[in-house]
Amino acid sequence: MIEQASAHLFIILVFAIGYLAIIFEHSIKVNKTASALLMAVFTWMFLFLMKGEALSGSTTMLIDHLGSVSQIIFFLLGAMTLVELIDSHKGFKIITDVIQTSSKKKLLWIMGLVAFFLSAALDNLTTTILMISLLRKLVPDRKERISLGAMIVIAANAGGAWTPIGDVTTTMLWINGNITTLSVMKTLFIPSFLSFALALTIFGWNLKGNYKNIVERAHKEEPEPGARIIFWCGLAGLMFVPVFKGLTGLPPFMGILVSLGALWVITDLMHHKHHEKRQHLLIPHVLTRIDTSGVLFFFGILLCIGSLDAIGLLRDLAVFLDQTVGNLAVIATIIGLLSAVIDNVPLVAAGMGMYDLQTHPVDSPLWQMLAYCAGTGGSILIIGSAAGVAFMGMEKINFIWYVKKAGLIALVSYLFGMGVYLVQEAIFA
Repeated sequence: MIEQASAHLFIILVFAIGYLAIIFEHSIKVNKTASALLMAVFTWMFLFLMKGEALSGSTTMLIDHLGSVSQIIFFLLGAMTLVELIDSHKGFKIITDVIQTSSKKKLLWIMGLVAFFLSAALDNLTTTILMISLLRKLVPDRKERISLGAMIVIAANAGGAWTPIGDVTTTMLWINGNITTLSVMKTLFIPSFLSFALALTIFGWNLKGNYKNIVERAHKEEPEPGARIIFWCGLAGLMFVPVFKGLTGLPPFMGILVSLGALWVITDLMHHKHHEKRQHLLIPHVLTRIDTSGVLFFFGILLCIGSLDAIGLLRDLAVFLDQTVGNLAVIATIIGLLSAVIDNVPLVAAGMGMYDLQTHPVDSPLWQMLAYCAGTGGSILIIGSAAGVAFMGMEKINFIWYVKKAGLIALVSYLFGMGVYLVQEAIFA
């Protein structure tokens, strides 16, 4: 057993070393998933070894955090499977058939706008998975595609910030009664949209020329049997998730499992007569295409963050900000910047614990700023949001590459959106 102060120090050191290992993955030749899993195990190990800490209490904390993380993991697996199922049927041809431009700048805006508004209706994670899968069909050159993918992450995070179902942190505030649907949509739409628009404007400023054969590529692919049915059923299944949650009160991962189960039945019935020829269209085969390494990376990161939350480090950080900074707008902005490094869920949870509804009533500026900052601030680093982590896993993105290519753009657009919100509040207050 070790002293509490020593245990906390070891946990912070493990997190720092693991974080650096993820950043310099390509330099040290160690896959980021291995680093994330080791971070998770060792941080919790030191928490369990803490002197005077009851084993049953530590176990309960681990189980609680495991439950929260597992919900996100199962949601991710379900969403990825639905997207892969549509992809295996060549269902995205329905969307690609609409594209009639080869202009790089026009395609950037088309994809960005679709990601922004789709994220508000679905969520930023599902939207990113869907849009990156679509990009793979349109732009086979990885170097050109991943640049567009980085902008999709920014667009999806901005789009998810202004609706209760678009981002997990906004959903947390909504479920807890800190914000209401119409108020948050009315208040955060303009800051979120202008933040997204500035990012795409900067990125596309020097973007010239055309993608080779993109229109021909978008139209030449032959769909598989049942492509149209699977596309619309899959899209309906993704959009059904928030409806299911609203009707039943069950968490979102249950909704995605219902949709996955329904699509499983539909594909089995659709293809059972041609089982041998259409095995690649059935979900058991589709599951083999899921990026398990990316999912495990996500699992390790979230579980490690859970250990920092369990020892009270994140709450202490929030209290420190409240005592030293004081200004709520600055605190919310800092929380958004921190969410690029540390998962935004425990940061928002800490913020919700610091302030109560008596001091800051429903739909007060504090909760709205938290929703915007935690939602869009995660775009600054690739591991700062679920959308970024999904993009990182799907396209095997280098941490440093994202910082150089999109980090500064995301930071500028994030601060600009926050400024727009403050001006908006000053005018309409």
